[in-house]
Amino acid sequence: MRLKDRFARLIAATGPISLAQFMAESNARYYDSRDPLGSAGDFITAPEISQMFGELIGLWLADLWDRAGRPAPVHYVELGPGRGTLARDALGAARRFGLTPNVHFVEASSALRAVQRGHFPDATWHGDLSSLPEDAPLLIVANEFLDALPVRQLVRTAQGWREHMVGLDGDRLVPLAGPRPMDAAVPPGFADAREGAIIETCPAAATVIDEIGRRLAVQGGGALIIDYGRTEPATGSSLQALRAHEKVDPFAWPGEADLTAHVDFSILPAIAQAAGAQWMGTLEQGAFLTALGLGARMEALARAAPAQSGAIRAAAHRLAAPEAMGALFKVMALGGPDWPVGAAF
Repeated sequence: MRLKDRFARLIAATGPISLAQFMAESNARYYDSRDPLGSAGDFITAPEISQMFGELIGLWLADLWDRAGRPAPVHYVELGPGRGTLARDALGAARRFGLTPNVHFVEASSALRAVQRGHFPDATWHGDLSSLPEDAPLLIVANEFLDALPVRQLVRTAQGWREHMVGLDGDRLVPLAGPRPMDAAVPPGFADAREGAIIETCPAAATVIDEIGRRLAVQGGGALIIDYGRTEPATGSSLQALRAHEKVDPFAWPGEADLTAHVDFSILPAIAQAAGAQWMGTLEQGAFLTALGLGARMEALARAAPAQSGAIRAAAHRLAAPEAMGALFKVMALGGPDWPVGAAF
């Protein structure tokens, strides 16, 4: 049965469901049933655009590890590693500087695990962070992982704040305001927002950052959280859906389109710090990659492959230019309390 039909039957029988439930079940079905990446899929992430992205992340990790005294053993952990492209490029670059960590992937999709296993047969897979090893420092990378976690939305109505739910309009799934007052859950700064205003939160992302922070506080290590989002509080819905590289109605194709929402980087540092981790800073992706030497790496690759120089320069532009991914995407760095601050921060 299509997930849309199952949702429709559930809502007809028991009433509207929360947006968080809709997004969680939709993405669980979506990711477990396909490889969504690449031109034949629904979207392309930075590691698939160019090897430069993963290589620079690998160099960042290797430099941090080196300045921390080269602890051994050490674990590389990637959340939502896709096809394993980022891990391949990052670990390849890190290896040149002596960093050869144990590899751990946090991946729920059986389809993507199969692809990853082809590249990393000796890796260890986890359904969530709870089963990660506790015996050594962690070098954690999460690229476009938090944006796919379910969000909760509150909407200001004429009667006050209500939770955004998903209901039925004929045979269409549509967003609507729930019946229960939610004014007590609204942050003070937004209490008097205009009618129609939407506040978006992601409890799942907060849980992930708390777990990362607690582990870094105890085990040491570093983490790069890379995603698109904002660094200042704001109102409005950022929920979107991609299907065949086109934006579509988020409620039209549950389980058959990629559902995402912007990450609120304005609240994540405090969560990590409360868990005992060090917040190194948050940068725009363009500034981060440029500081790590994107320009020099681009020139080296262009010289080595003159026939591909145009594509190489275009990829670097796409990764770092403000009008492309450079400003919308952010990079947040965390570390163990006694670990050095990472390059660029």
